[in-house]
Amino acid sequence: MTKHALIVAHGQPSDPRPAGAALETLAARVEALLPGWSIGAATLAEAGAMARSVDGMPGGVVFPMFMAGGWFTRVQIPKRLAEVGAQGWTVLEPFGCDPAVHDLCVTLVREAGAGQVILAAHGSFKASAPSDIAQHVAGRIAEETGADVAAGFIDQEPQLSSLTGRGGVCLPFFAAGGGHVSDDIPAALAVAGFTGRVLPPVGLDARVPGIIAAAIARGVPVCSGACRWAR
Repeated sequence: MTKHALIVAHGQPSDPRPAGAALETLAARVEALLPGWSIGAATLAEAGAMARSVDGMPGGVVFPMFMAGGWFTRVQIPKRLAEVGAQGWTVLEPFGCDPAVHDLCVTLVREAGAGQVILAAHGSFKASAPSDIAQHVAGRIAEETGADVAAGFIDQEPQLSSLTGRGGVCLPFFAAGGGHVSDDIPAALAVAGFTGRVLPPVGLDARVPGIIAAAIARGVPVCSGACRWAR
């Protein structure tokens, strides 16, 4: 019997189709690694995408392509599923919470060979989990590579623009490209006088489909309360 999974991402509200198409490509790569599974994709930003993706499906698991657990994973995704009449779906722990993703961040910095690193993350003024996870990853990178690592955020302190006098590399702790990666991060780094290079976001690495496939196969649900990485 075929098992079903749906990869859900926020998407790009101003121009939803390109992000939706990119997520569909990712889903196809994950499906190729999971015999016996059907893997769909939907962004919250694209009208009708969720309904189309679950139409006729008996249920399964939802893999949130988000960097932290919180309102989107615990409230908004279940709400959207209910709105389209989908039943029998379990929301899994999101991409950014997976220790394998944290391992990948360490590997990416090692591969870059930089002595200074900025880990650029979204953050949140409303919840601590996004910054807690980013700080955990920054700590691991520093400990395991010996690099001088600072985490900076778009949506909270310390702002990326405040991390002055740094070079090396900037690793965007983001699940995909989009306006934050293409516009906001470079603009903030320019203000900070960053002299290094910006790596692709971790979610675009070629090893990510394998990480997602393994997470779907494990089927660990999103935490119901406080994030397990909360400080």
